[in-house]
Amino acid sequence: MQRLLHRIHPLLGGLAILCIASFMVSTIVAELSGNLLTIAATKHAILWGLLVLVPCLAFTGLSGYQIAGKAPRGLALTKFKRMRVIGSNGICILVPCAFFLAFQASELKFGWPFYGVQFLELLAGSINLVLLGMNFRDGLRMAWSR
Repeated sequence: MQRLLHRIHPLLGGLAILCIASFMVSTIVAELSGNLLTIAATKHAILWGLLVLVPCLAFTGLSGYQIAGKAPRGLALTKFKRMRVIGSNGICILVPCAFFLAFQASELKFGWPFYGVQFLELLAGSINLVLLGMNFRDGLRMAWSR
């Protein structure tokens, strides 16, 4: 079981990074297109994309906990601290933003509330992307040191 976790953990972590990056790139590309229907479709797709992202993050966190054991130290502890920020950021900011933006876009309401929340979403997403990247890097360091 432990061997399987060691294989699946980085794959799902990498998939989570790709999901967040694709959400951000698609948002920026849709905005640059200037087409309101493209923006609305993108926000709707991101909402559905959460059905991939959230389980990936949850399983990555749980499998990391299983791999590290009950008393993580060193890089493992650092990764756990980052995951707390990533999880809080996702639950408290990113998921509500995704629902708000998809709802507003479906009604073609693109005023200052939409763009303010979208800015917040891009900022929080950027933070999560950097933290996940750091966790991925540290995970590779841990694997190489075994």
